[in-house]
Order: sequence, then structure tokens, then C-alpha cells
Amino acid sequence: MASLVEPVAAAPLAAPAAAPGPRLRRLPPALLGLLLPASLALVWEIAAAQAWIAPRLLPPPSMVAATLTELWETGELARHVAATLGRVAIGFALGVVVASVLAALTGTIDLLRRLLDPTIQALRAIPSIAWVPLFVLWFGIFETPKVLLIALGAFFPVYLGLESGIRSVDRKLVEVGRIYHLGGPGILLRILLPGALPSWLTGIRGGLGLAWMFVIAAELMGASEGLGYLLLDGQMSGNAAIILGALFLFALMGKLTDAVLVAATRRATAWQDSFRSGA
Repeated sequence: MASLVEPVAAAPLAAPAAAPGPRLRRLPPALLGLLLPASLALVWEIAAAQAWIAPRLLPPPSMVAATLTELWETGELARHVAATLGRVAIGFALGVVVASVLAALTGTIDLLRRLLDPTIQALRAIPSIAWVPLFVLWFGIFETPKVLLIALGAFFPVYLGLESGIRSVDRKLVEVGRIYHLGGPGILLRILLPGALPSWLTGIRGGLGLAWMFVIAAELMGASEGLGYLLLDGQMSGNAAIILGALFLFALMGKLTDAVLVAATRRATAWQDSFRSGA
């Protein structure tokens, strides 16, 4: 008997809307990281246009960009950026070398660790600005104290990273090295340093960040060029746009150098099977 009720074709289900989370994840990492600062800059620009904030005290991004462009066209900005980059590069390299050698010694020789580590930990607690009068007294006001202050800032994170990394290497690996008749230098080069490499690179990255922080204090020691000098010049002239522009350039160059460091060292830790390594 034929059914009196005709079958009704089921309406096609609408495709579920894609969640905003997966859409954001598909964006390139660099673009995703720009969303927050770009949004803040947009809100800041609108607030200045609506007179919600005083442009004289807090210039909008467009005014800061115009000020930086003017400084660039005169060649003054390039001179300041080059001076700061040179100081950071030399001071950072010096701090990394000294810290790495000292951490390798204290991490492998227990007597040296007991002798030197307490003093190093105490010196680490001294604020960066507290070293400025002493460095000026010892080395004058030219480039030497500036580079040494930046090196001091980079020193402590690198030292702590490598020294703690060496001491956390699995003891069984060292015993295997001794079974294969590796001496002290062989164990250091073939077991301890490779095992401590992730901690060392983390310390180097932290040291780079502190080098950028210490360069401001360094360039307040009688500098005639550099972004720290530009920052001070903006303060003395009451030009908030120059101050914000210098802060923006510090943040930008710090982020760019950090990204270069991470990209250059990524392959060195590619062997790690860690959380999010395959994400």
C-alpha cells in the first residue's frame, strides 16, 4: 500500500561558522603578532583626533611617525640608530663570551663555583644605574664605560643559563663519557655543553634583552649620539614625539634582533622533542 505521506527531503544543514580561533591561527605569525599593537595604535589615533587626550603630552602615532621621518630625512636618525646598534653589538658579544667562559668553569669545577658563584649572585642584585658613577670614574665618559655597562647587563642571564644548564645535565651521561675514557675537556665539549645548550640559548636571549635595557643607562653617560641621547634630548626640549619615537625604535630593534637570534639558533635545538615543538 502506497504511503499517503510523501517523504520530505531533508533541508541541507548549514555549514557551521568557522570559529574565530582557527581563523586567527591560520594567519602568519608576524601578522598575528601585529594585531594587538596595530589595534592599540588605532585606538590611540582616534582618541587624539577626538581630543580625548592632549596631543602635546601624548602625540598620536601619526605625529610620532612624522617626527621620525623628519629625523630620518636629515640623516640624524640613522646616525643615532647606528651608534646604539654598534654599542649593543659590541657589549652583548663581550658579555656573552666572558659569561660563557666563566659559567663553563664554575659549572664543571665545584671549587670554583663555591668560590665565585656567591659573589656573582650578589653583584647581580645591583641595579644597572648604580654602576654608572663608578664606570664614569674609572673609564671616563667615552665609549669604554658604555660598552662595559651593556656587557654587564648581558653577562648575568648568560652566566646563569649556562651554569645551571651544565649542572642539570643527567649524571648518567657523564658516567657514560667516563666509560669511554673522555677527559675533562672531552666531557665538557661533547656532553655538558650540548646538554646545556637550550638553557644557554635561553640565557643568551635574556642577555640580549637586558643589553637593550642597559644601553639606555649607558647612553646617559655623556653620549652625544644614540637613541638614549635622542630620548634625553626629547625630554630636555619637551618634545614628547621624539621621546615616544625613541621608545618605539628601542622596542622595534629589540624585537628584530631577538627574532634574528631565535631564527639563527632554531636549528641548534631542533633535536628537542618538547611541548609545542610539533605545533
